[in-house]
Amino acid sequence: HHQFFQKPMKQWMLKITAYGDRLLSDLDDLDWPESIKEMQRNWIGRSEGAQLAFEVPGVTGDENKLEVYTTRPDTLFGATYLVVAPEHPLVGALSTAEQKAAVDAYVDAASRKSDLERTELAKEKTGVFTGSHAKHPLTGADVPVWVADYVLGTYGTGAIMAVPAHDDRDKEFAETFDLPIVQVVAPPGDENNTDADACYSGAGTMINSACDALDVNGLDDATAGEKVTAWLTANGVGEKKVNFKLRDWLFARQRYWGEPFPVVYPEGSDVPVAVPESELPLTLPDTDNFKPSGSGEGPLANIEDWVATVDPLGGGPARRETNTMPQWAGSCWYYLRFIDPKNENAMIDGDLEKYWMPVDLYVGGAEHAVLHLLYARFWHKVLYDIGAVSTKEPFQRLVSQGMILGEVEYTAFVDAEGKYVSAKGALQTEGLDAVKINAEDVAKKGDGFVLAADEKIKVNARAHKMSKSRGNVVNPDDIVDAYGADSLRLYEMFMGPLRETKVWQTKGVEGCSRFLARAHRLFDGDISDESADEAQLKEINKCVAKVTEETEGMRFNTAIAAMMEFTNAATKWEKKPRECLRPFALLLSPYAPHLSEELWTKLGNEGSNAYETWPVADESLLVEDVVTMAVQVNGKMRGKIEVTADSTREDAMALAMAQENIAKFIGDESGIKKIIYVPGKILNVVAPQPKK
Repeated sequence: HHQFFQKPMKQWMLKITAYGDRLLSDLDDLDWPESIKEMQRNWIGRSEGAQLAFEVPGVTGDENKLEVYTTRPDTLFGATYLVVAPEHPLVGALSTAEQKAAVDAYVDAASRKSDLERTELAKEKTGVFTGSHAKHPLTGADVPVWVADYVLGTYGTGAIMAVPAHDDRDKEFAETFDLPIVQVVAPPGDENNTDADACYSGAGTMINSACDALDVNGLDDATAGEKVTAWLTANGVGEKKVNFKLRDWLFARQRYWGEPFPVVYPEGSDVPVAVPESELPLTLPDTDNFKPSGSGEGPLANIEDWVATVDPLGGGPARRETNTMPQWAGSCWYYLRFIDPKNENAMIDGDLEKYWMPVDLYVGGAEHAVLHLLYARFWHKVLYDIGAVSTKEPFQRLVSQGMILGEVEYTAFVDAEGKYVSAKGALQTEGLDAVKINAEDVAKKGDGFVLAADEKIKVNARAHKMSKSRGNVVNPDDIVDAYGADSLRLYEMFMGPLRETKVWQTKGVEGCSRFLARAHRLFDGDISDESADEAQLKEINKCVAKVTEETEGMRFNTAIAAMMEFTNAATKWEKKPRECLRPFALLLSPYAPHLSEELWTKLGNEGSNAYETWPVADESLLVEDVVTMAVQVNGKMRGKIEVTADSTREDAMALAMAQENIAKFIGDESGIKKIIYVPGKILNVVAPQPKK
């Protein structure tokens, strides 16, 4: 068993926080789902507050001030203690001789915990008093300084002013170590502070918030916060500040793979010197030793003949950087290189960049919302600032596709005697054993599923995210081998709306495969060069119009349904006109490209159909001469009539009254109260109820 611990390391960082405001404000100009925008806003986590300094008497030099950031400067009067992170640089200076041993032991123990263990997973608060006290900037009171691992050195200043009456974590810590709790914000309508023991974090009226320097009692919290911040600024102990939950981007890895940093360090210096452009790209050395160095550096540190080099400026000995870049170094700008992949003289040709950027449509899952998509936006803005690109944003439109879940899994439950029993919810499964049931042994009943052999036994049905651990991953190679690439491609688009979560069913691939086989048979035998009749032209033009509209709207499943309808209709034709099959082959191209190319060849064409013009529907052939229309009487459907597109209300009423099953519910036409007629859509008659 090896012991792990955290230790400070010099790392490369990208200052993404400097772009925080732009990353937020520029979201407004993007055609992205609002949910993705909100995820980025929350991840960036912009907050306005105050940064202030607590003076620590007895500590000399620049170390006698402890900086904290708070989003609630109004609660400054309620700050009863300070907490610094174990990795805070002033921990050593703050530790008195009496407390040094305890503080050192605590800091060492904290270094062996992850951030998650220190925060979300921590069931109880721990900490150690440093022995030092700071001066409250307003009241001048002594405020004890503690070190505790629920504060992280990588967030904010690495120190907090604790206001236990208005923060749950601070209150829990204060109660654990018997520290003072002073309520300074009373909830609206409770200015007399009737529930003083409650931890209240909302807005309210200020109480217990006055001293000789400042009095904000009776003010609302927002006004009080402004006055406290103004006082801190005027007295040189603080200022208004914007902070971000977003942290600067750690851009270094201690591993072999990844792009090496093209810098060297001259002997005796820690200031990096760039490798000359003539020596780029800097490539990784060949090695079969990928073990860690033992010093915290990556495996590259073991390869001395690569690490040892020459200072390009002074000519003296130098050492290469042994950290490597993360995978983001390539994935944040790949879309730009796609535009001009063979350019050896520049990242991208300026004219090509102006022509193609920004990306018109980015299709990606929501799992990329706060990593790749945010990092790529930041990267692009840096390139924009140095004039390398002409747009502020890389991806103008974003569509997030839904997740595809594995096949539905069926679970039944058996009792101690091995008998099947019905169970609803987790609470009723205690003491029962779960048994996986095959799909063929299950029957649909109502809104649920039951055992086919005993319909009294209810079966749980659920689809899970595909994962190796569940064994429900579908290997696309297997599907392609069994049904072909076009069938797989078509089924993935036919499963349901692009943006929604969908459940995989292998039987669905079979259905798509059968459709493609029917489409192929349309092109078997003689293809007629005679003109298509009006009915045939109406069918293909209706299909062209629907597929075009649905494809542009990214409603691929309904576009495929339109092609299936056309195939069903065309299968019944005695003659199959070329002028109808040609556009159909083109419609099929983005959905089943391999079959589409074959059908294109069957029509006698040469070359790929990928370069052909997309078919356009003839609008005049989309108008139906006769339509079937529903007839309602007093809101209930009583029958249907067939009318022409230009039929008047009187024409429709005459046809309706000619049908006995409709007329009997209307009675005498003179008693009709209202007629609602939407040509080609519906006829609704409001009439008195006939006497029985």
